[in-house]
Amino acid sequence: MERREFLKSSSAVAIASQLPWFVASGCAGRMRGDRVVEHANGILVNDAHAAMNETWVREIQKPETVEALQNNVRDAVLKNMNVSISGGRHALGTQQFATDSMLIDTTSLNKVIGLDPNNGLVKVEAGIRWPELMEVLRTWQQGETNPWVIRQKQGGSDEICLGGTLSANAHGRGLGMKPIVDDIEFFELVNAAGELVFCSRTQNPELFNLAIGGYGLFGVIYSVGLRLMRREKLRRVVQVVDIAEVVPLLEKATAEGCRYGDFQYDIDEQSPSFMKKGICTWYAQESDTDAVPVEREQLSTDTWLNLLYLACTDRRKGFDAYTEFFQSTHGQLYWSDTSQLSTYNKGYRDFINAKIEFDSPVSLMLSELYVPRERLPQFMAKAADILRASGIPNIYGTIRMIEKDDETFLPWAKENYACVIFNLLVTNSGLGKLAAADTFRALIDASIDLGGSYYLTYHKWARKDQVLACYPQMLAFFEQKAKYDPNLVFQSDWYRHQYELLS
Repeated sequence: MERREFLKSSSAVAIASQLPWFVASGCAGRMRGDRVVEHANGILVNDAHAAMNETWVREIQKPETVEALQNNVRDAVLKNMNVSISGGRHALGTQQFATDSMLIDTTSLNKVIGLDPNNGLVKVEAGIRWPELMEVLRTWQQGETNPWVIRQKQGGSDEICLGGTLSANAHGRGLGMKPIVDDIEFFELVNAAGELVFCSRTQNPELFNLAIGGYGLFGVIYSVGLRLMRREKLRRVVQVVDIAEVVPLLEKATAEGCRYGDFQYDIDEQSPSFMKKGICTWYAQESDTDAVPVEREQLSTDTWLNLLYLACTDRRKGFDAYTEFFQSTHGQLYWSDTSQLSTYNKGYRDFINAKIEFDSPVSLMLSELYVPRERLPQFMAKAADILRASGIPNIYGTIRMIEKDDETFLPWAKENYACVIFNLLVTNSGLGKLAAADTFRALIDASIDLGGSYYLTYHKWARKDQVLACYPQMLAFFEQKAKYDPNLVFQSDWYRHQYELLS
């Protein structure tokens, strides 16, 4: 595949001591409030999942070519505007929005540029969503008996752009897999000077390690060179097990060559099996060459919404129904790529708020906590106590295995962790958010006590001591940000919050 090398901008000099303009000017406190009034022509945007991050931006640009993208960035600089970057808008911590910024929407940059069938590499524009990429790969390889497919994608919604997946250094349900950085051969990034910069492990390697897991602060990722794998035929194995069995089972499956697996834990806080028992699933390689997987939805949309309704109203009945469904799929065959697709209804908030009477509208807020694998049962016991005391329902919970990330500058996967995912039913009100913040902080404390960590950008509720305990390199990360973007063009409200918090 043809690759181009671009010289690093001569203006990217280190100004580590420079304060962001909104801190230096003393207007940091205004950014969240009266600026909305000041800009009557602003545009209100929000995240697509929880709708708990209303943000006023000054304008939205939706480039369709790399030249248009470069011109957008240069235009923002001329207007003395910050640039924020969004794709699917599923991020929950406002790392895709910045108050009073030019918001660049990348979703029209969604072309597949080329496939290298000899090396298993595909080059795509970073605004493409995972199902779009998978469909193009299928179409381009029709008739191939051994086609190239994706290795992993993030869990949850499929409607997330590859650029967002890189910026978050996301992960899926892979076994023996590092985060997405391990699947990236190269990317091209538009920097603050509007230049297109080629980044790989050998060309601009420092920027490569900063921008993956850099939350959009180093430029707009225009294109991605993604490593692929040959498609595999898999057989699903489903067992109901206790929490102490989860890590040994999934590590054994990994050693036996299984590429995917996870664990859904019991969400009924009234049950003695709450967070102690659940459904362990992994995918074994299928040796029967004649057997053909049947393409099917993991869950129909109606079934998904019904299970969500039960999880909100009767968690015992809901989790039992979920268990019964997964047990019914034991032994079924799947392809390695399409088995990673998920059922998700973006209208879920309207559905549950219409069907169930709440005091105020509710949303699902996610968080990920990481613990050393051998301490998973201890953490789950602590987390169960925290959630019971908070009174906030945990609607869905998953545990995944993650391998250590030894490449990126700001890694969240600092060890071979067990990753515990929480989906809390949060009331979208001042008091509801305060209660959720207290609960997430308590979960972070429990993880830190056991040698673990948390994911940085699902919310902005971590305390300063928690941020520094889990990410001691944050201040050095800010210095690198100033080195590559000395005028601090690329910003987000998440970045502004973190800078103020740690300053």
